[in-house]
Amino acid sequence: MNIIDLHCDALMKLREGKGKLRFADSPELHTNKLRLKQGQVMVQCFAIFIEPDIISDQKFQAALEQVDYFYKEVLGKNPEMKQVKEWTDFDHLKDGEIGAMLSLEGVDAIGNDLTKLHILYQLGVRSVGLTWNNANLAADGAGEPRGGGLTLFGKEVVDFNNQHQMLTDVSHLSEKAFWDVMELADYPIASHSNSKTLCNHPRNLTDEQATALFNKGGMIHVVYNPPFVKEDGKATITDLVEHIDHFCSLGGLKQIGLGSDFDGISELIPGLEDASKVQNLINELLKYYSEEAVKGFAYQNFLTHRPGIM
Repeated sequence: MNIIDLHCDALMKLREGKGKLRFADSPELHTNKLRLKQGQVMVQCFAIFIEPDIISDQKFQAALEQVDYFYKEVLGKNPEMKQVKEWTDFDHLKDGEIGAMLSLEGVDAIGNDLTKLHILYQLGVRSVGLTWNNANLAADGAGEPRGGGLTLFGKEVVDFNNQHQMLTDVSHLSEKAFWDVMELADYPIASHSNSKTLCNHPRNLTDEQATALFNKGGMIHVVYNPPFVKEDGKATITDLVEHIDHFCSLGGLKQIGLGSDFDGISELIPGLEDASKVQNLINELLKYYSEEAVKGFAYQNFLTHRPGIM
């Protein structure tokens, strides 16, 4: 079954590898091309993530370096990898091709300069998360004790996303910032989040948040990171399925997808250790749901709810 995965951090690993890693087959990458093919991943979203300890005036350069690896190492050396820049591009992938879409995990790299966001848009970024766990000039993240909402600049970012039919990703936001986004965003999405009801972690979503996303036509992509699946961190594929089941109980059957967070997580669910193993999750889901519903979780729900389609 085809898979659309809304989040991985392979670009961060490629940059850290300083040219020593091959996207084609380096075993250090959970989402290398070989593993994506083995797992039948039809589209992989590649996040641009800037470590918070990078000096502020070097963050945009670090973002551009990750984009450079995307163009040279991911696309340039692998003709089967096809960049997704328009929402209709999903419909034109051929057999054997894998779509690749850029996303931005936190706007730290742009400071308070929308021109830099426009540059990243021109380079292909189509989903923007305002924060990682820390605070920045746009909003507070889930790990910021202050728990503030969007700043005036953050609201400008959401408006930019709306104007350019870009997704606004809520996965790392504080609760206050989440609700601010829900008021303003035309295309809200959670690229890699689970249920706080089942696993009380600051990165997860409450039932109220999940319901608000569903009511606004947004999607929640469940994440494979064990500490976000089960509080003791000893998660199984079945435990992950329970998060999908819970979101379904809130009315999200057709608004649930997958967001692995591969290459950005250090702990792994047994049987779901890299992109080649994702069909194990699909097979487990087929024990409980119809083939039509599982196709929805795997890829069809996103195709139905992407911008420009609804």
